[in-house]
Amino acid sequence: MIPFFPPDLFEVDRKAMLDILYQLGTSQDEKLILGKATAELERAIAEQTGARHVIACASGTGALTLSVHALDIGPGDEVVVPAFCCQPVASTVANLGATVVFADVDPLTMVMDPGHTESLIGDRTRAIMPAHVFSIMADMPRFREIAERRSVALIEDAAVAQGAVLDGLQAGRWGDLGVVSFFQVKAFGTAGEGGMVFTDDTGLATAVRQLRNHGQDGVNRFLHHRVGYNSRLDEAIARFQLHRLPGFAGRLERRAQIADYYSERFSGLADRGLTPPPAGRNGRCYYVYSLLVERREDLRAYLTEREIGTHIYYPVPLPRQPAFSAIAAPGRSWPNAELVSARNLAIPIWPHLSDAQVEYIADSVCEFFE
Repeated sequence: MIPFFPPDLFEVDRKAMLDILYQLGTSQDEKLILGKATAELERAIAEQTGARHVIACASGTGALTLSVHALDIGPGDEVVVPAFCCQPVASTVANLGATVVFADVDPLTMVMDPGHTESLIGDRTRAIMPAHVFSIMADMPRFREIAERRSVALIEDAAVAQGAVLDGLQAGRWGDLGVVSFFQVKAFGTAGEGGMVFTDDTGLATAVRQLRNHGQDGVNRFLHHRVGYNSRLDEAIARFQLHRLPGFAGRLERRAQIADYYSERFSGLADRGLTPPPAGRNGRCYYVYSLLVERREDLRAYLTEREIGTHIYYPVPLPRQPAFSAIAAPGRSWPNAELVSARNLAIPIWPHLSDAQVEYIADSVCEFFE
């Protein structure tokens, strides 16, 4: 069996994690949250990405919440988000009382469409929130140009794309604020939860740091400048991420090599109803390798018979979800989001797949269409 979500992602790190827990549990001067390891991880990621400010927090969703809140977005404001995406792009806006406006996506790349996004910007729009999805980054140069020209904030949801680079600039660095996630199966996933906010704006960085820790400034305990949250990264996770950071580039490269192989094998199947992600390296993240398949359920059943795990992401677009259907603009449609919800099928791309396993997966997909 080749599972889609491998159960042994951190098996090679087992001893390191046990050592970390023992050291934290027996030390007399270590903090369990927001201690030396968190600060060191923030510095390391800042050096790696070039971001002026990096703020670690409890999750990717927490990072989005802190970012939206730091911009003082609330009732009466609108934020444009993708109609096909993970739920937090909408819930983090709605939970602060602002209005969620859903933009359609590109039918090939599955990321938020810049043209449709701009058409939705109005007098109440405070921010646009493009999200990178699966294998490809959103068109951040165009989104940044739109944001600057229309005088709205740009929040870059790079939760799935840490380490991806577009035109020489890393994911998370294109917006006024950018976020990444350490959820287990992400490219820089961890044995638990975690996330980060990137920004070059000192004022926004101060707001995010306060908001993550109940509005405190980190110097004066019990002095609360804002109504904030408990969104703090714990020291065990920070140490574990520092342990895994040196191998991160190698794991990203392995994912990219697998994607290159898949793309080459599947390039001739478009006329048979299978479209792979756009090939290449610029602006690619390969957190997930998701195909667009006309006969999705048939292919999925075939791969299951051959003991290959698959996954369908977001089978119901966000505006059609019960949680958001009441706030989605009446009379609007999102045809591309509906299309990719009905056709996407992800196949395994985790970095410790063997060459033989990758070849077997590709052979099986090709044999289905033969």
